[in-house]
Amino acid sequence: MTRRGLVAVIALLLVLAIPAVAGAQTAGMTPPPIPQGPMAGDIKPFDGSPAKPDPFSLPAVPRNPFMAPNGVSNLHDDAYQTDTYLWSGPLGHRTRTQSAFYRGTVLTRECASITFDSRGRLVTICVGLDRPVVAIIDPATLTPLATYRMPPRQPGGGNPFTDFSGGGYFYLDQADRVVAPTTTRHIFVIAETPGPGLALRRDFDVSGRLASDDKIVSALPDWDGRIWFASNDGVVGWVNRRSGKIHTRDLGSPIGNSFAVDERRGVYVVTDGALYRLDARRGRVRVVWRHGYPNDGTVKPGQTEAGSGTTPTIMGGGRYVAITDNADPVHIMVFKRRADPRDGRVVCRIPVFHQGRSSTDQSLIGAGRSLIAENNYGYSIAATENGGVTAPGLERVKVNRDGHGCHKVWLSSERAPSVVPKVSARAGLVYTYTKPPRSDNQDAWYLTALDFDTGKRVWRRLSGEGLGYNNNYAPVTIARNGTAYVGVLGGLVKFRDAGGG
Repeated sequence: MTRRGLVAVIALLLVLAIPAVAGAQTAGMTPPPIPQGPMAGDIKPFDGSPAKPDPFSLPAVPRNPFMAPNGVSNLHDDAYQTDTYLWSGPLGHRTRTQSAFYRGTVLTRECASITFDSRGRLVTICVGLDRPVVAIIDPATLTPLATYRMPPRQPGGGNPFTDFSGGGYFYLDQADRVVAPTTTRHIFVIAETPGPGLALRRDFDVSGRLASDDKIVSALPDWDGRIWFASNDGVVGWVNRRSGKIHTRDLGSPIGNSFAVDERRGVYVVTDGALYRLDARRGRVRVVWRHGYPNDGTVKPGQTEAGSGTTPTIMGGGRYVAITDNADPVHIMVFKRRADPRDGRVVCRIPVFHQGRSSTDQSLIGAGRSLIAENNYGYSIAATENGGVTAPGLERVKVNRDGHGCHKVWLSSERAPSVVPKVSARAGLVYTYTKPPRSDNQDAWYLTALDFDTGKRVWRRLSGEGLGYNNNYAPVTIARNGTAYVGVLGGLVKFRDAGGG
Protein backbone atom coordinates (compact mmCIF):
# COMPACT_ATOMS: atom_id res chain seq x y z
CA MET A 1 0.00 0.00 0.00
CA THR A 2 1.33 3.45 -0.86
CA ARG A 3 1.76 6.13 1.78
CA ARG A 4 -1.16 8.03 0.24
CA GLY A 5 -3.29 4.89 0.37
CA LEU A 6 -2.37 4.27 4.00
CA VAL A 7 -3.30 7.83 4.94
CA ALA A 8 -6.63 7.40 3.16
CA VAL A 9 -7.37 4.19 5.05
CA ILE A 10 -6.51 5.75 8.41
CA ALA A 11 -8.83 8.63 7.57
CA LEU A 12 -11.58 6.14 6.77
CA LEU A 13 -11.01 4.36 10.07
CA LEU A 14 -11.29 7.66 11.89
CA VAL A 15 -14.63 8.27 10.20
CA LEU A 16 -15.71 4.76 11.17
CA ALA A 17 -14.86 5.48 14.78
CA ILE A 18 -16.95 8.65 15.02
CA PRO A 19 -20.13 6.93 16.29
CA ALA A 20 -18.23 5.43 19.21
CA VAL A 21 -18.24 6.95 22.65
CA ALA A 22 -14.83 8.40 23.42
CA GLY A 23 -12.47 6.12 25.26
CA ALA A 24 -11.23 2.59 25.01
CA GLN A 25 -13.34 -0.55 25.08
CA THR A 26 -12.78 -2.17 28.45
CA ALA A 27 -13.55 -5.58 29.91
CA GLY A 28 -17.16 -6.05 30.99
CA MET A 29 -18.62 -3.41 28.66
CA THR A 30 -21.13 -4.70 26.11
CA PRO A 31 -19.88 -3.49 22.73
CA PRO A 32 -22.15 -1.61 20.33
CA PRO A 33 -22.71 -2.96 16.80
CA ILE A 34 -20.32 -2.02 14.03
CA PRO A 35 -21.63 1.04 12.13
CA GLN A 36 -22.95 0.47 8.61
CA GLY A 37 -23.59 2.70 5.63
CA PRO A 38 -26.91 4.59 5.38
CA MET A 39 -28.19 2.35 2.55
CA ALA A 40 -27.34 -0.96 4.22
CA GLY A 41 -31.01 -1.70 4.85
CA ASP A 42 -31.62 -1.88 1.10
CA ILE A 43 -29.29 -4.88 0.67
CA LYS A 44 -30.89 -8.32 0.57
CA PRO A 45 -29.62 -10.08 3.71
CA PHE A 46 -29.74 -13.68 2.42
CA ASP A 47 -29.32 -15.40 -0.95
CA GLY A 48 -29.69 -19.09 -1.70
CA SER A 49 -31.23 -21.94 0.26
CA PRO A 50 -30.31 -23.66 3.53
CA ALA A 51 -27.81 -26.45 3.09
CA LYS A 52 -28.59 -30.10 3.60
CA PRO A 53 -25.54 -31.57 5.35
CA ASP A 54 -23.44 -33.73 3.03
CA PRO A 55 -20.72 -35.05 5.33
CA PHE A 56 -17.47 -36.59 4.19
CA SER A 57 -14.66 -38.25 6.10
CA LEU A 58 -11.27 -36.72 6.81
CA PRO A 59 -8.05 -38.48 7.81
CA ALA A 60 -7.33 -38.05 11.50
CA VAL A 61 -5.00 -35.19 12.36
CA PRO A 62 -2.97 -35.98 15.49
CA ARG A 63 -3.33 -33.53 18.34
CA ASN A 64 -0.20 -31.76 19.48
CA PRO A 65 -0.05 -32.48 23.25
CA PHE A 66 1.13 -28.93 23.96
CA MET A 67 -1.78 -27.26 22.17
CA ALA A 68 -5.50 -26.98 22.80
CA PRO A 69 -7.64 -29.58 20.97
CA ASN A 70 -7.76 -29.58 17.18
CA GLY A 71 -10.20 -27.05 15.80
CA VAL A 72 -9.77 -24.56 18.64
CA SER A 73 -6.01 -24.11 19.06
CA ASN A 74 -4.85 -21.58 16.45
CA LEU A 75 -5.80 -19.61 13.35
CA HIS A 76 -5.39 -22.67 11.08
CA ASP A 77 -7.12 -25.00 13.57
CA ASP A 78 -4.47 -27.67 14.24
CA ALA A 79 -0.73 -28.32 14.15
CA TYR A 80 -0.97 -29.52 10.53
CA GLN A 81 -2.54 -26.14 9.61
CA THR A 82 -5.36 -27.85 7.66
CA ASP A 83 -8.10 -25.20 8.10
CA THR A 84 -10.68 -27.96 8.55
CA TYR A 85 -13.37 -28.76 11.11
CA LEU A 86 -15.03 -32.04 12.04
CA TRP A 87 -18.13 -30.15 13.23
CA SER A 88 -20.62 -28.12 11.23
CA GLY A 89 -20.84 -24.39 10.76
CA PRO A 90 -24.03 -22.48 9.95
CA LEU A 91 -26.27 -24.21 7.41
CA GLY A 92 -28.25 -21.13 6.38
CA HIS A 93 -31.37 -21.77 8.48
CA ARG A 94 -32.52 -18.19 9.17
CA THR A 95 -28.90 -17.33 9.92
CA ARG A 96 -28.63 -14.34 12.22
CA THR A 97 -25.75 -11.93 12.64
CA GLN A 98 -24.41 -9.98 15.58
CA SER A 99 -21.50 -7.56 15.48
CA ALA A 100 -19.28 -6.01 18.12
CA PHE A 101 -17.50 -2.70 17.63
CA TYR A 102 -14.26 -2.96 19.63
CA ARG A 103 -12.56 0.37 20.15
CA GLY A 104 -8.88 0.83 20.87
CA THR A 105 -7.38 3.92 22.41
CA VAL A 106 -8.47 5.92 19.37
CA LEU A 107 -9.47 3.52 16.59
CA THR A 108 -11.16 0.19 16.15
CA ARG A 109 -9.53 -3.21 16.65
CA GLU A 110 -9.72 -6.29 14.49
CA CYS A 111 -10.02 -9.57 16.40
CA ALA A 112 -8.59 -11.82 13.70
CA SER A 113 -7.07 -14.99 15.16
CA ILE A 114 -9.68 -16.69 17.34
CA THR A 115 -9.34 -19.76 19.56
CA PHE A 116 -11.70 -21.28 22.14
CA ASP A 117 -10.81 -22.22 25.71
CA SER A 118 -12.11 -25.28 27.57
CA ARG A 119 -15.19 -23.29 28.64
CA GLY A 120 -16.09 -22.40 25.06
CA ARG A 121 -15.14 -18.73 25.38
CA LEU A 122 -13.38 -16.89 22.57
CA VAL A 123 -9.70 -16.23 23.23
CA THR A 124 -8.27 -13.83 20.70
CA ILE A 125 -5.72 -11.14 20.04
CA CYS A 126 -7.33 -7.97 18.73
CA VAL A 127 -4.92 -5.85 16.72
CA GLY A 128 -5.14 -2.07 16.46
CA LEU A 129 -2.92 0.70 15.17
CA ASP A 130 -1.38 1.19 18.61
CA ARG A 131 -0.90 -2.33 19.99
CA PRO A 132 -2.38 -5.85 20.12
CA VAL A 133 -4.67 -6.74 23.02
CA VAL A 134 -5.35 -10.28 24.26
CA ALA A 135 -9.02 -10.77 25.08
CA ILE A 136 -11.39 -13.38 26.47
CA ILE A 137 -14.81 -12.77 24.91
CA ASP A 138 -18.25 -14.07 25.87
CA PRO A 139 -19.45 -16.20 22.92
CA ALA A 140 -23.10 -15.20 23.38
CA THR A 141 -22.87 -11.44 23.91
CA LEU A 142 -19.41 -10.76 22.40
CA THR A 143 -18.61 -8.82 25.58
CA PRO A 144 -14.91 -8.70 26.54
CA LEU A 145 -14.49 -10.50 29.87
CA ALA A 146 -10.78 -9.92 30.38
CA THR A 147 -8.03 -8.14 28.47
CA TYR A 148 -4.24 -7.90 28.49
CA ARG A 149 -2.35 -5.14 26.71
CA MET A 150 0.58 -6.45 24.69
CA PRO A 151 3.64 -4.27 23.99
CA PRO A 152 2.94 -1.41 21.56
CA ARG A 153 3.92 -1.34 17.92
CA GLN A 154 7.49 -0.25 17.36
CA PRO A 155 8.29 2.93 15.40
CA GLY A 156 8.82 2.14 11.75
CA GLY A 157 7.27 -1.29 12.26
CA GLY A 158 5.68 -1.51 8.82
CA ASN A 159 2.17 -1.29 7.46
CA PRO A 160 -0.18 -2.20 10.34
CA PHE A 161 -2.74 -3.65 7.90
CA THR A 162 -0.36 -6.19 6.33
CA ASP A 163 2.19 -6.87 9.09
CA PHE A 164 1.10 -9.97 11.06
CA SER A 165 4.09 -10.13 13.40
CA GLY A 166 3.87 -9.57 17.14
CA GLY A 167 0.43 -11.09 17.72
CA GLY A 168 -1.25 -11.78 14.40
CA TYR A 169 -0.42 -15.46 14.95
CA PHE A 170 -0.65 -17.12 18.36
CA TYR A 171 -1.72 -20.45 19.81
CA LEU A 172 -3.70 -21.63 22.82
CA ASP A 173 -1.84 -24.29 24.77
CA GLN A 174 -3.16 -27.38 26.55
CA ALA A 175 -3.82 -25.33 29.72
CA ASP A 176 -5.81 -22.53 28.01
CA ARG A 177 -2.82 -20.18 28.01
CA VAL A 178 -2.08 -17.79 25.16
CA VAL A 179 1.41 -18.20 23.69
CA ALA A 180 2.20 -15.26 21.44
CA PRO A 181 5.17 -13.39 19.99
CA THR A 182 5.43 -9.71 20.80
CA THR A 183 6.53 -6.64 18.90
CA THR A 184 9.57 -6.54 21.21
CA ARG A 185 10.89 -9.96 20.04
CA HIS A 186 9.74 -11.84 23.12
CA ILE A 187 7.35 -14.79 23.42
CA PHE A 188 4.73 -14.28 26.11
CA VAL A 189 2.72 -16.95 27.91
CA ILE A 190 -0.46 -15.33 29.23
CA ALA A 191 -2.95 -17.02 31.56
CA GLU A 192 -6.30 -16.19 33.11
CA THR A 193 -6.42 -15.03 36.72
CA PRO A 194 -9.36 -14.86 39.17
CA GLY A 195 -11.43 -11.76 38.69
CA PRO A 196 -11.45 -12.57 35.78
CA GLY A 197 -8.28 -11.15 34.36
CA LEU A 198 -5.20 -12.04 32.36
CA ALA A 199 -1.58 -11.97 33.48
CA LEU A 200 1.87 -12.69 32.09
CA ARG A 201 3.13 -16.09 33.34
CA ARG A 202 6.28 -16.63 31.27
CA ASP A 203 8.44 -14.31 29.19
CA PHE A 204 10.95 -15.82 26.78
CA ASP A 205 13.29 -13.10 25.54
CA VAL A 206 14.67 -14.06 22.11
CA SER A 207 15.64 -10.51 21.12
CA GLY A 208 19.32 -11.29 21.58
CA ARG A 209 19.14 -13.77 18.69
CA LEU A 210 17.40 -11.39 16.29
CA ALA A 211 18.35 -8.09 14.67
CA SER A 212 16.90 -5.01 16.33
CA ASP A 213 14.58 -4.37 13.39
CA ASP A 214 13.53 -8.01 12.94
CA LYS A 215 10.09 -9.27 14.05
CA ILE A 216 8.71 -12.63 15.16
CA VAL A 217 6.00 -13.81 12.80
CA SER A 218 4.74 -16.89 14.63
CA ALA A 219 5.40 -19.40 17.40
CA LEU A 220 4.22 -23.02 17.71
CA PRO A 221 5.26 -26.00 19.86
CA ASP A 222 6.63 -29.28 18.59
CA TRP A 223 5.57 -32.65 20.01
CA ASP A 224 8.26 -32.42 22.73
CA GLY A 225 7.12 -29.01 23.93
CA ARG A 226 9.86 -26.87 22.41
CA ILE A 227 8.47 -23.50 21.36
CA TRP A 228 9.54 -22.86 17.78
CA PHE A 229 9.49 -19.40 16.25
CA ALA A 230 10.13 -17.80 12.87
CA SER A 231 11.12 -14.22 12.13
CA ASN A 232 10.51 -11.88 9.21
CA ASP A 233 14.21 -11.85 8.34
CA GLY A 234 14.34 -15.64 8.05
CA VAL A 235 15.64 -16.70 11.45
CA VAL A 236 14.04 -19.85 12.87
CA GLY A 237 14.65 -21.28 16.29
CA TRP A 238 13.29 -22.97 19.36
CA VAL A 239 13.12 -22.26 23.07
CA ASN A 240 13.49 -24.86 25.80
CA ARG A 241 10.45 -24.16 27.99
CA ARG A 242 12.19 -25.34 31.16
CA SER A 243 15.62 -23.76 30.84
CA GLY A 244 14.77 -20.87 28.53
CA LYS A 245 17.76 -21.76 26.35
CA ILE A 246 17.40 -20.62 22.73
CA HIS A 247 18.70 -22.25 19.54
CA THR A 248 18.47 -20.51 16.16
CA ARG A 249 19.39 -20.84 12.50
CA ASP A 250 19.30 -18.19 9.78
CA LEU A 251 17.63 -19.50 6.61
CA GLY A 252 18.76 -16.41 4.70
CA SER A 253 15.41 -15.45 3.17
CA PRO A 254 12.34 -13.62 4.52
CA ILE A 255 9.42 -15.43 6.17
CA GLY A 256 5.94 -13.95 6.03
CA ASN A 257 3.65 -16.65 7.39
CA SER A 258 3.26 -19.24 10.11
CA PHE A 259 4.50 -22.83 9.88
CA ALA A 260 3.30 -26.40 10.44
CA VAL A 261 4.54 -29.06 12.86
CA ASP A 262 4.07 -32.83 12.83
CA GLU A 263 4.13 -35.72 15.28
CA ARG A 264 7.58 -36.80 14.08
CA ARG A 265 9.14 -33.56 15.31
CA GLY A 266 9.13 -32.05 11.83
CA VAL A 267 8.71 -28.29 11.43
CA TYR A 268 7.72 -27.00 7.97
CA VAL A 269 8.68 -23.42 7.16
CA VAL A 270 8.39 -21.58 3.85
CA THR A 271 10.63 -18.62 3.08
CA ASP A 272 10.58 -16.42 0.00
CA GLY A 273 12.99 -18.91 -1.54
CA ALA A 274 12.17 -22.45 -0.42
CA LEU A 275 10.15 -24.88 1.66
CA TYR A 276 12.06 -26.47 4.54
CA ARG A 277 11.57 -29.40 6.83
CA LEU A 278 13.43 -28.72 10.07
CA ASP A 279 13.86 -30.51 13.37
CA ALA A 280 15.75 -30.17 16.64
CA ARG A 281 18.83 -32.35 16.75
CA ARG A 282 21.56 -32.28 19.40
CA GLY A 283 20.71 -28.78 20.55
CA ARG A 284 20.54 -27.21 17.12
CA VAL A 285 18.11 -26.45 14.31
CA ARG A 286 18.68 -29.06 11.60
CA VAL A 287 17.59 -28.81 7.96
CA VAL A 288 16.18 -32.24 7.06
CA TRP A 289 15.35 -31.18 3.52
CA ARG A 290 14.92 -28.04 1.45
CA HIS A 291 13.14 -27.52 -1.86
CA GLY A 292 13.03 -24.27 -3.81
CA TYR A 293 10.01 -23.03 -5.71
CA PRO A 294 9.43 -20.62 -8.64
CA ASN A 295 9.27 -17.00 -7.53
CA ASP A 296 9.15 -14.10 -9.97
CA GLY A 297 10.21 -11.73 -7.18
CA THR A 298 7.18 -9.45 -7.34
CA VAL A 299 4.66 -8.50 -4.69
CA LYS A 300 1.47 -9.09 -6.64
CA PRO A 301 -1.64 -7.05 -5.80
CA GLY A 302 -3.19 -8.74 -2.78
CA GLN A 303 0.08 -10.14 -1.44
CA THR A 304 2.02 -8.87 1.54
CA GLU A 305 5.45 -10.03 0.35
CA ALA A 306 7.38 -11.31 -2.68
CA GLY A 307 7.07 -15.02 -2.05
CA SER A 308 4.70 -17.83 -1.21
CA GLY A 309 1.69 -16.38 0.55
CA THR A 310 0.82 -19.61 2.30
CA THR A 311 1.49 -21.24 5.61
CA PRO A 312 2.58 -24.82 4.78
CA THR A 313 -0.27 -27.34 5.06
CA ILE A 314 0.29 -30.99 5.96
CA MET A 315 -2.37 -33.01 4.14
CA GLY A 316 -3.27 -36.35 2.58
CA GLY A 317 -3.28 -38.17 5.90
CA GLY A 318 0.12 -36.73 6.72
CA ARG A 319 1.84 -37.97 3.55
CA TYR A 320 2.27 -34.55 1.93
CA VAL A 321 2.93 -30.89 2.63
CA ALA A 322 1.63 -28.17 0.30
CA ILE A 323 2.24 -24.49 -0.47
CA THR A 324 1.72 -22.10 -3.35
CA ASP A 325 4.63 -20.66 -5.30
CA ASN A 326 4.95 -17.07 -6.53
CA ALA A 327 4.86 -17.62 -10.28
CA ASP A 328 2.37 -16.12 -12.74
CA PRO A 329 -0.09 -17.71 -12.54
CA VAL A 330 0.33 -19.02 -9.01
CA HIS A 331 0.79 -22.80 -8.77
CA ILE A 332 -0.09 -25.18 -5.97
CA MET A 333 2.91 -27.35 -5.12
CA VAL A 334 2.63 -30.62 -3.21
CA PHE A 335 5.69 -32.31 -1.69
CA LYS A 336 6.30 -35.66 -0.07
CA ARG A 337 6.82 -35.18 3.62
CA ARG A 338 9.24 -37.97 4.44
CA ALA A 339 12.95 -37.36 4.63
CA ASP A 340 14.15 -39.51 1.72
CA PRO A 341 11.53 -40.15 -0.99
CA ARG A 342 12.86 -42.64 -3.53
CA ASP A 343 10.94 -41.25 -6.50
CA GLY A 344 11.38 -37.51 -6.02
CA ARG A 345 10.13 -34.86 -3.62
CA VAL A 346 7.51 -33.08 -5.77
CA VAL A 347 4.11 -34.75 -6.20
CA CYS A 348 2.69 -32.04 -8.44
CA ARG A 349 2.85 -28.41 -9.47
CA ILE A 350 -0.47 -27.22 -10.89
CA PRO A 351 -1.55 -23.67 -11.90
CA VAL A 352 -4.56 -21.99 -10.33
CA PHE A 353 -6.54 -18.96 -11.53
CA HIS A 354 -5.56 -16.89 -14.57
CA GLN A 355 -2.25 -15.44 -15.69
CA GLY A 356 -1.93 -11.79 -14.79
CA ARG A 357 -4.82 -12.08 -12.30
CA SER A 358 -3.51 -14.62 -9.81
CA SER A 359 -2.11 -14.22 -6.31
CA THR A 360 -2.78 -15.69 -2.91
CA ASP A 361 -1.81 -14.61 0.56
CA GLN A 362 -3.80 -17.23 2.45
CA SER A 363 -3.15 -20.77 3.56
CA LEU A 364 -4.46 -23.68 1.53
CA ILE A 365 -7.28 -25.77 2.95
CA GLY A 366 -6.02 -29.35 3.26
CA ALA A 367 -8.98 -31.76 3.34
CA GLY A 368 -7.77 -35.31 2.77
CA ARG A 369 -6.13 -35.37 -0.67
CA SER A 370 -7.90 -32.12 -1.64
CA LEU A 371 -6.52 -28.59 -1.50
CA ILE A 372 -8.52 -25.39 -1.90
CA ALA A 373 -6.79 -22.16 -2.92
CA GLU A 374 -8.22 -18.66 -2.85
CA ASN A 375 -7.42 -15.83 -5.27
CA ASN A 376 -6.55 -12.57 -3.48
CA TYR A 377 -5.40 -10.71 -6.59
CA GLY A 378 -6.12 -6.99 -6.32
CA TYR A 379 -6.85 -6.82 -2.60
CA SER A 380 -6.04 -3.88 -0.38
CA ILE A 381 -8.30 -2.05 2.03
CA ALA A 382 -8.55 0.96 -0.25
CA ALA A 383 -9.14 -1.21 -3.35
CA THR A 384 -12.29 -2.71 -1.83
CA GLU A 385 -13.87 0.62 -0.91
CA ASN A 386 -16.53 2.44 -2.97
CA GLY A 387 -17.70 -0.72 -4.70
CA GLY A 388 -14.24 -2.03 -5.54
CA VAL A 389 -13.77 -5.79 -5.85
CA THR A 390 -10.94 -8.27 -6.33
CA ALA A 391 -10.30 -10.89 -9.00
CA PRO A 392 -12.55 -13.94 -8.68
CA GLY A 393 -11.62 -17.46 -7.78
CA LEU A 394 -11.52 -20.30 -5.31
CA GLU A 395 -10.16 -23.51 -6.80
CA ARG A 396 -10.07 -27.10 -5.60
CA VAL A 397 -7.39 -29.52 -6.75
CA LYS A 398 -6.79 -33.09 -5.64
CA VAL A 399 -3.75 -35.32 -5.38
CA ASN A 400 -4.20 -38.39 -7.55
CA ARG A 401 -4.98 -41.57 -5.66
CA ASP A 402 -1.65 -43.15 -6.64
CA GLY A 403 0.27 -40.17 -5.27
CA HIS A 404 1.61 -39.15 -8.66
CA GLY A 405 0.33 -35.80 -9.90
CA CYS A 406 -2.77 -33.72 -9.15
CA HIS A 407 -5.93 -32.81 -11.03
CA LYS A 408 -8.43 -29.95 -10.92
CA VAL A 409 -11.87 -30.55 -9.41
CA TRP A 410 -13.67 -27.20 -9.65
CA LEU A 411 -13.23 -23.45 -10.00
CA SER A 412 -15.61 -21.04 -8.26
CA SER A 413 -16.11 -17.48 -9.50
CA GLU A 414 -16.79 -16.13 -6.00
CA ARG A 415 -14.66 -13.15 -4.97
CA ALA A 416 -13.04 -13.61 -1.57
CA PRO A 417 -10.68 -10.64 -1.13
CA SER A 418 -8.54 -11.84 1.77
CA VAL A 419 -10.18 -14.37 4.10
CA VAL A 420 -8.71 -17.64 5.39
CA PRO A 421 -11.46 -20.01 4.17
CA LYS A 422 -12.44 -23.13 6.11
CA VAL A 423 -14.05 -26.51 5.42
CA SER A 424 -16.60 -28.32 7.57
CA ALA A 425 -16.51 -32.08 6.96
CA ARG A 426 -19.81 -32.58 8.77
CA ALA A 427 -21.64 -29.98 6.68
CA GLY A 428 -19.81 -30.64 3.42
CA LEU A 429 -19.34 -26.90 3.01
CA VAL A 430 -16.52 -24.48 2.30
CA TYR A 431 -16.95 -21.26 4.30
CA THR A 432 -15.51 -18.10 2.81
CA TYR A 433 -16.05 -14.34 3.13
CA THR A 434 -16.93 -12.57 -0.09
CA LYS A 435 -17.49 -9.16 -1.62
CA PRO A 436 -19.36 -9.37 -4.94
CA PRO A 437 -19.60 -6.51 -7.45
CA ARG A 438 -22.70 -4.32 -7.16
CA SER A 439 -24.21 -1.78 -9.53
CA ASP A 440 -24.84 0.65 -6.65
CA ASN A 441 -21.18 0.53 -5.47
CA GLN A 442 -22.14 -0.41 -1.94
CA ASP A 443 -19.57 -2.40 0.00
CA ALA A 444 -21.52 -5.49 1.04
CA TRP A 445 -19.59 -8.30 2.73
CA TYR A 446 -20.99 -11.84 3.07
CA LEU A 447 -20.33 -15.11 4.85
CA THR A 448 -20.64 -17.50 1.90
CA ALA A 449 -21.05 -21.28 1.86
CA LEU A 450 -19.90 -23.35 -1.14
CA ASP A 451 -20.62 -27.01 -1.82
CA PHE A 452 -17.38 -28.91 -1.18
CA ASP A 453 -18.12 -31.40 -3.97
CA THR A 454 -19.05 -28.94 -6.73
CA GLY A 455 -17.82 -25.50 -5.66
CA LYS A 456 -21.26 -24.02 -6.31
CA ARG A 457 -22.57 -21.36 -3.95
CA VAL A 458 -25.23 -22.76 -1.62
CA TRP A 459 -26.03 -19.55 0.26
CA ARG A 460 -24.59 -16.28 1.44
CA ARG A 461 -25.54 -14.18 4.47
CA LEU A 462 -24.88 -10.45 4.61
CA SER A 463 -22.35 -9.58 7.28
CA GLY A 464 -22.63 -5.82 6.88
CA GLU A 465 -21.93 -2.88 4.61
CA GLY A 466 -18.90 -0.66 4.77
CA LEU A 467 -15.30 -0.54 5.87
CA GLY A 468 -16.01 -1.90 9.34
CA TYR A 469 -17.00 -5.28 7.86
CA ASN A 470 -13.81 -5.78 5.83
CA ASN A 471 -12.06 -8.83 7.33
CA ASN A 472 -8.57 -7.77 6.10
CA TYR A 473 -6.88 -11.21 6.04
CA ALA A 474 -8.76 -12.59 9.08
CA PRO A 475 -10.15 -16.15 8.93
CA VAL A 476 -13.57 -17.68 9.24
CA THR A 477 -13.59 -19.43 12.63
CA ILE A 478 -16.23 -22.01 13.59
CA ALA A 479 -17.16 -22.96 17.16
CA ARG A 480 -18.21 -26.46 18.17
CA ASN A 481 -21.85 -25.33 18.43
CA GLY A 482 -21.91 -24.32 14.76
CA THR A 483 -21.49 -20.58 15.24
CA ALA A 484 -19.13 -18.83 12.83
CA TYR A 485 -17.04 -15.78 13.69
CA VAL A 486 -15.14 -13.40 11.43
CA GLY A 487 -12.77 -10.74 12.70
CA VAL A 488 -13.22 -7.47 10.83
CA LEU A 489 -11.72 -3.99 10.94
CA GLY A 490 -14.56 -2.90 13.20
CA GLY A 491 -14.12 -5.81 15.61
CA LEU A 492 -16.03 -9.07 15.31
CA VAL A 493 -19.08 -10.51 13.52
CA LYS A 494 -20.98 -13.61 14.63
CA PHE A 495 -23.20 -15.83 12.46
CA ARG A 496 -25.53 -18.45 13.89
CA ASP A 497 -28.51 -20.37 12.63
CA ALA A 498 -31.85 -19.77 14.35
CA GLY A 499 -31.82 -21.98 17.42
CA GLY A 500 -28.01 -22.22 17.31
CA GLY A 501 -25.47 -21.24 19.94
